[in-house]
Amino acid sequence: IFIGGTQLMTLPRGRASPSGKHDQVVNYRHVIHSLRRKPMALLNLVYRDQLFPREAYRRTFDMLVDRLPERQACRTMVDLLALAHERGCECELADQLTVSLQARRLPDMTALRERFAPDPSRLPNVVVRLAPLNAYEALLGASPTGDAA
Repeated sequence: IFIGGTQLMTLPRGRASPSGKHDQVVNYRHVIHSLRRKPMALLNLVYRDQLFPREAYRRTFDMLVDRLPERQACRTMVDLLALAHERGCECELADQLTVSLQARRLPDMTALRERFAPDPSRLPNVVVRLAPLNAYEALLGASPTGDAA
């Protein structure tokens, strides 16, 4: 992928396998917003296994489907993918999911959201100073006494 003459990244290209069947090259970031609107679509998605960024995500989904109603399992998995996307913590979240899988526990979304939430002390303190309204009058060329245009 290029912007102008600058290469930004290289993506894998989907190629036919020796059996002649085409593989899908899908990044969950491309479909996460659609899945958030319709999480049940994840259940029968043709390229679902290619969608998961790491093996821990696929194994977590399998465990969720085994232990929870389908609707709740899909919602939880989409929430996990959205958390990885929005917080940029795909690898770290996969590590936490692996720990949960080894302990045979379902992921705790509240704890994971807290763990991967931004640190308030590292957020910038933004102060917005508004310009006085009479400065706009000077820009418009109107007199500050309220003459109508």
